[in-house]
Amino acid sequence: MDDSRSATLRRKQKELLFPNVGTYYQEPLVLESGKGLTLRDVDGKEYLDFFAGILTVSVGHCHPRVTEAVIEQQKKLVHVSTLYPTVPQIELAEKLVQLRPMKEPAKVFFTNSGTEANETAVQLAKVASGRLDLIALRHSYGGRGALAVNMMGNKNYRPLQSEIPGIKHAHAPYCYRCDFGLTYPDCGLACAKDVKNLIETTTTGEVAGFIAEPIMGVGGFIVPPKEYFQIVAPIVRAAGGQIIVDEVQTAWGRTGEKWWGIEHFGVEPDILTSAKGMANGQPIGLTMARAKLADKATYNSISTFGGGPPSMAAAKATIQVIEEEKLLFNAQMMGKALREGLEDLRQSFPAIGEVRGMGLMQAIELVKDRGTKEPDGPATARLMEASRKRGLLIGKGGLYANALRIAPPLTVSRGQVDDAIRILADALAEAVR
Repeated sequence: MDDSRSATLRRKQKELLFPNVGTYYQEPLVLESGKGLTLRDVDGKEYLDFFAGILTVSVGHCHPRVTEAVIEQQKKLVHVSTLYPTVPQIELAEKLVQLRPMKEPAKVFFTNSGTEANETAVQLAKVASGRLDLIALRHSYGGRGALAVNMMGNKNYRPLQSEIPGIKHAHAPYCYRCDFGLTYPDCGLACAKDVKNLIETTTTGEVAGFIAEPIMGVGGFIVPPKEYFQIVAPIVRAAGGQIIVDEVQTAWGRTGEKWWGIEHFGVEPDILTSAKGMANGQPIGLTMARAKLADKATYNSISTFGGGPPSMAAAKATIQVIEEEKLLFNAQMMGKALREGLEDLRQSFPAIGEVRGMGLMQAIELVKDRGTKEPDGPATARLMEASRKRGLLIGKGGLYANALRIAPPLTVSRGQVDDAIRILADALAEAVR
């Protein structure tokens, strides 16, 4: 019997926690500490983190600037709820409005997570429009709440049948697995144009909004064609709806060069949500909207922990680090190096059907055959185990659990990118049969 500390903690987790608490690996990894891109488990083994806590640790684990900001705030004021404005909350709000991806003035609402941020956004869109129907995407992920689960475009995260009416699922801009059997750009962006047909045939012809991730995260880092949002936005707005952009995973420079993922696609959102990397690991959620739209939120609402002073301080410090260390540029350059390395691996391993992504948000999709594109989930699981054994942590996703999600902190160096590619090559040689 394994009597290591990690084995003991794994047994206790199984005994004490809900069985649906998701973990990676056949034997869940019990982590104890981290610094920069290095994580250490309770048995002392170190790992190179190329998943960043699900794209959450933007500037590296325990960044001293962020850590110090949280400690100092913790000494002064920890909690008062949204019933009282605080200095950290107002300072962060002011900074966020300056960084907004829309020309018009904007306002913000703070919560604790991406789930809450998305539900706040949908609630605002419905109240502002007086309409109930919402367009979401197949293959999407929106969080854990009742509304978020019903917006989900992935069976693996829907424990029960739909309970909330009025949610319509459009075809995803998943070019590798096009629902129409077409090829970009000859497809004419059929998936985007079909949103008009969806609205006209499954709704009253008027909708509250359309919600989508600029790059679909849990879906497997699916990147839409550059024209996708430019086609969809006028269709939705003509039907009276708001464009809601879910930037929970794509914001804060993750996609390289820009603060927001949507900025790569030439469309201004009406409402924007974010969380995860915004505060480098502290619980936070953001809903931002055009000021004229936000002013229609006159209904009563509070958030007990939303806008908590330590989280506000962490987010402000995280943004400062991204600015001062020029991490938007680093994400662009290191993302390019990572992409080139993954493309090289694709040349050597036929099991890699596609490499896709943007900035430091890259993925490889594993298939049994490039011609049929049959997903290879078992090979993905083996690759996860082989990478862990060699000291590299990566993520997985996709409807078929066959996409490897590779997303290190924005502070990653070229040497670390090279190390990750080398480890992946060795792991692929072991895992792909």
